Amino acid sequence: MILVHGIASSSVTFRQLIPLLVPQHRVIAIDILGFGQSPAPLDCEYTLEDHVESLEVTIRSLKLSDPYTLVGHSLGSLIVSRLAAVELDRGIPWLRWLRPARPSHVVLVGPPVYVAPSEIGDSRVRARVDAYLKAYNFLRANKDFTIMNAGIISKLLPKGLFEVTEENWTPFVKSLENCIESQTLVSDIAALRVPVDVVYGSLDAFIAPGSMTVIERMRHVTMHRVEANDHIIRKRLARVVARAIDREVSPIEPSASSGVGPPA
Repeated sequence: MILVHGIASSSVTFRQLIPLLVPQHRVIAIDILGFGQSPAPLDCEYTLEDHVESLEVTIRSLKLSDPYTLVGHSLGSLIVSRLAAVELDRGIPWLRWLRPARPSHVVLVGPPVYVAPSEIGDSRVRARVDAYLKAYNFLRANKDFTIMNAGIISKLLPKGLFEVTEENWTPFVKSLENCIESQTLVSDIAALRVPVDVVYGSLDAFIAPGSMTVIERMRHVTMHRVEANDHIIRKRLARVVARAIDREVSPIEPSASSGVGPPA
């Protein structure tokens, strides 16, 4: 199990989940580029490609020999979706069947799904998503306000769960703008040829109502709504995530036109 946290956070995100997984799995929680214990290079733009490349290098260093499950929370959902799409697309098609160390299952927790408002047909959903994007733009444009209010919130949470400071301001604002506000999550999920589970809380303030519709209609996606839970992986949501990770999933059968499969 490879666990990837979200923006302004760290692997502390999974403090409730990890104890549920370790009895049966090898669990690896990774701090993403610019946050937690990971480096924050000054010349980095913190694009999705930057985050994916950093995560990919880390996973390769583990020298895994077995298929693995990718679990992403919030921004981590965007990162693992893109990484899985890249990993499953790379190389000679039939060699993919001979290399076991690839993602076999993707679990997305609280994914912030923001399709460009111009591409949303439902006027109510379009207005909601547009409001979220304007709010994020406001946070980026008002540094002192954002850091002050983040400091108030962080005091109410375990250390490392949510922190926006002078030290991580650049990774925060660039990741927000380049990954969350301008994202390809829907197309990345659609491109995956492994089972995808999406777990989210009914009180998640970072999910625009109606924004999940586009992914919940995908055949390889299984949705899990957790009542009375917000964006944080609390005990109740952690139990649902653990069950989603451990549920029996079947490989997605490649289509005749996909070019994926063993040689004839």
